[in-house]
Amino acid sequence: MKNLIYVALLGLLIYSCGTMRDRDLRSDEIANAENDTVRIANDSLEYEIIIIEPGFDLFINTIAKPEGYYSQEYLENKNRFLVSDYNNRVHQPQIYNPNLYVQEINYDPSIDYGYEVNYLLYNYFVYLSRQYNQRFSVPTRI
Repeated sequence: MKNLIYVALLGLLIYSCGTMRDRDLRSDEIANAENDTVRIANDSLEYEIIIIEPGFDLFINTIAKPEGYYSQEYLENKNRFLVSDYNNRVHQPQIYNPNLYVQEINYDPSIDYGYEVNYLLYNYFVYLSRQYNQRFSVPTRI
């Protein structure tokens, strides 16, 4: 009898730790997402990056490599391929989850967006790949 209780508790623990990555956001989660909004804008260059993703703010402040870890050239090269792959997924909603790939990213590699934008954009892709188990096709050597 004692072992049956332990097995039931273990089963309950495993069930409660299950992943929930394919769920829709409830309204209270959407309200909490306002705290996870990262916005960077530069009116002189007329660009803006807004990342609204629950947990991204925590990721960028705790898990992501610190600013300055990567060079701007490295980030720009990675972002060129990551944005291209991401935009391809936006245009294929029958293959890729349209809740993850909502809107196309307008990233022009010929524009100098600066370090901060490239850093946050790159880390968004890192977060997306870790949080939702997505794999992007980026060459290992650029």
